[in-house]
This record gives sequence, C-alpha cells and structure tokens, in this order.
Amino acid sequence: MTSRQRFHETLSYGAPDRVPYFEEGLRDDVLEEWHQQGLPEGVDPYELFETDRRERLPVSLDPIPGLKDWQPDAEGVKQLRTRLDPNDPRRWPDDWDERVKRWRDREHVLELPLHRGFFLTMQVHAWDQFLKALFPLMDTPDLVREVLDLAARCSLGILDRVLSEVEVDYVSFSEPIGGNDRPLLSPAQYEEFLLPGYRAIIEAARQRGVEWFCWTTYANGRPLLPGVVAAGFNVLWACEVETLAMDYRSIRAEFGRDLRLIGGIDLDMLLRSKEEVEQEIHTKVPPLLADGGYLPLADGRVRKNVPFEHYRFYRELLAEVATTTQAG
Repeated sequence: MTSRQRFHETLSYGAPDRVPYFEEGLRDDVLEEWHQQGLPEGVDPYELFETDRRERLPVSLDPIPGLKDWQPDAEGVKQLRTRLDPNDPRRWPDDWDERVKRWRDREHVLELPLHRGFFLTMQVHAWDQFLKALFPLMDTPDLVREVLDLAARCSLGILDRVLSEVEVDYVSFSEPIGGNDRPLLSPAQYEEFLLPGYRAIIEAARQRGVEWFCWTTYANGRPLLPGVVAAGFNVLWACEVETLAMDYRSIRAEFGRDLRLIGGIDLDMLLRSKEEVEQEIHTKVPPLLADGGYLPLADGRVRKNVPFEHYRFYRELLAEVATTTQAG
C-alpha cells in the first residue's frame, strides 16, 4: 500500500498492510546531537524506521500584508477585511502550478490546514497578548464574530481554489487554546464564536468529497470535545498535552469510533528509562490499535534532549506492537 492508501484504510476502520506512522519532523539540532550519540553520518533516520510521508499544503492563512500592533476594534476589522483575501497571489507559493501537477500523482498524504484557531485569528502571538483577545469576547462580541467570519470566508475561498485543482486527504484546524488544566474559552463560548465558522468550512469540504476533518489541539481541549465532534470533526490530534486529561483510551470510550485518533503517546516518556517507554506503549497502544482508527506516535515533536537510543527503542517497539496487534 502507499502511505495515502494506508492512511485512508486506517481511518475507515479497514485492513491496512500496517498502521501508518507520521513523524513530525526531526530538526537539524536533533540530528546533530544524535550523530554524537552514534547515529552514523549520512544516515537518514527515516530510512531506519518505516515512516509515512505527510505534506502540508503551503498556503498562508495569515493577513497579507502582515499586521503590527493590531487592535480588536473597528479599525482593526477594517484592516483584516482587506488583508484576508484568499485570492491574493502572495498567499500561494510561486510554483503552485508545478506542485499541483505533482500532487495529482502522489502516493503520500496531503493535508490542507484551513484555520489557526481563536487566538491566532485574533492576532495573539504571545502569552502577554491574551487579554487583548479575551476582553472583546465580553465587551464587543459582535466585533469578535466579524473577525472570525472574515477568517472563515478566507478559508472557504482557499478551500474552493484548492479542491478545484487537487484532491486533499484531510483538512486540519489548529487550536492552541489553553494550558494543561483547561482551555481558555468555555464550551459555550467555543460553540458561539468558533464552531459556526468551522461547520461552514467542514460542510463545504464534505460536499467536495473530503472525508477527514482533524482538530489539532496543543492544550487540554477535553471540555470542548463534545461540541467539536458534534460540529463534524472526526479526527483528533492532541499535541504536547497533559496526558491524563487527554488520555486517548478514555476519549475512545466516550466518543467511540466517531473520533479517529492520532498521537497519544507521552513524549516525556522518551526522556525516562526504556522500561517506562515499554510500559507506556504496551499500556496504551494495543487496545487502541485493536479497535482501529488509530495512528500511534509521540504527542509532540522530538527534541534534542531525547537520546537517540531511546528514540530507536521507541520506534522499534512501536513497530513490533503494531505488527502483532490486529484491528478488529
């Protein structure tokens, strides 16, 4: 099977030749450190372990041109209205036509990111800017709705052009929305302000043949999941989260097969002993693999503090467990 076929077969609860594995990318500083620990020079770690290629479609969701010292007021909305044009040629890579030709015959998975979540849409790029987005929720809610509507319209325009030229494998919505204890928006606020736009995007994509809609969260988004699933998301990818709050076994028990899962292995375990890595994988992975609709991998991008020997052990053990566990 190709990576693309394997991905769709897994999410459809079918019978892939093996479960897919998505590596989030190994930075140069990680490889440099690993070479000092015994990884031979010139050896690509992706060649040592079976890895499925995933490519993110490179279309900008940012305001163009960029904004500096943006404020959530009438003037700020006016600025966004002119800078969230989906047809702005600067939003698309210069070699777009050549990429489209290559994508039509691809064997790998192609992801289309369509939304950056509440805070990035409200131009919050650092912790000390959060109040700039939170106060308007109470003081000027109509303004917030207009900002989010402009972002959704831009996403719909991008979606329309992309799907008129190439078939994507899934669309993703990023939500860096809080900390390990809770999201910074309540479920009611999320339903009121975010989900209407998300539903419109999901419905438009579904009508054009897209099957998979991934909600990628970088915090404890557990309280938001009921509304997220009801809105049409059918894939969850939880990254760098508090693993008890976002425990995939518990989430699968609550939402069943309606919600496919990517990730779920505590990255911090790779900093500990091999015995703890083994316990983490043997405890979590087999029941999820047996149930199907699950792509196992660490819940964050590997950094240079992870020893290469631990990473090797984790990848080899994960492959062994995946091979011996059959989806039902």
